Formats: sequence, structure tokens, C-alpha cells
Amino acid sequence: MEVTISDAVKYIGVDDKTIDLFESQYVVPEGVSYNSYVILDEKVAVMDTVDKRGMEEWEANLLKTLDGRKVDYLIVSHLEPDHAGSIARLVELFPEVTLVGNAKTFQMMPQFFDIPLEGHSLTVKEGDTLSLGSHTLTFVMAPMVHWPEVMVTYESTEKILFSADGFGKFGALDCEDDDWACEARRYYFNIVGK
Repeated sequence: MEVTISDAVKYIGVDDKTIDLFESQYVVPEGVSYNSYVILDEKVAVMDTVDKRGMEEWEANLLKTLDGRKVDYLIVSHLEPDHAGSIARLVELFPEVTLVGNAKTFQMMPQFFDIPLEGHSLTVKEGDTLSLGSHTLTFVMAPMVHWPEVMVTYESTEKILFSADGFGKFGALDCEDDDWACEARRYYFNIVGK
């Protein structure tokens, strides 16, 4: 699914309607979406990757959106597979990419990935900023908005909050869910509310 948020911000995520259980325990009859974005500026930032189940489609979306450009930064808001499952593939595609996360992110990352971090990581803390050119990212720690390493990112030029799991819901983006609030509430109680 190709979605343009603005001239510079593009949605490159994918829907997964073949999954029966999210996290092997939550029934998802309308599937799920794996959300990932690209910010195109002087520097290019990818906001999260997707679960391996959607990696092939995500990679195609990414490369089409980049149109020959390279990725400078990968913002890692959350290490759970639906956000981070394709990190290793992104590093394969763009070996010079800088992974941006907090101290807890990089402490936990070796449990999930065998990728080189030395010289390829930028540790951020509460309130730190990263300029991409005309877009500036501000990082806000949100521990236990699902896992202990979660952070959200605010892009101040276009006033966009990349909220990790904070405002999610069950269901693929292209499903015609008549009960949006019910699925959002169920997601919040089970994923965020713990």
C-alpha cells in the first residue's frame, strides 16, 4: 500500500491479512498493518521496519520511494518484530546506515540481531534532536509503551508524531472496520495497557 503523508514523508508499511494470531495470542480477523515511513530530506530517515512476514513488499516499497537514494538513518522505536523484523535486511541494503535508538535499544539489540553496531549507531536520550535538513526529529522515551526500550519521535516541521505502539489498533489499514474504536480499545488493553 503506497500512502503519501506529505511531499517528504511517505508510508512504506504493509498489511498482513494472512496472520491469524498477533504475538501468537491475539486473534486478528482483519489482520494487522506493519507501519514504516521514509522521510526524504537532505538526509533520508526510515522510521521503523516491518515484520519479516512483510519484508519483501516493504523492501519494494522502500526502494521505489527512495528512487535511487540511500538511507542515512534508521530510527528504531521498538525492537518487537512487527517494528524491527527487517533491520538486518536494511543494513544489508545500506551498510553505511546509522541506527538511531536509545541506550536500552542497543543493550537489547544483540538478543535479536547479529549486525555491526560499532560506528553504525547513534544513541539518543530524552529530548535529543536529529536534523535531516529541513526536518528535525526529537526523541522522547516511552518505556513500557509495550517494551522497556520504546521511544517515540516527533518531527517538528510537519508536526508528525511517530508513536511506536502508543496509538495502534488491530486490523489491516485497508480493512473496512465498522468498529474502529473497539479494535483500538482491544489493542490498547492488551498491548499498551499492561
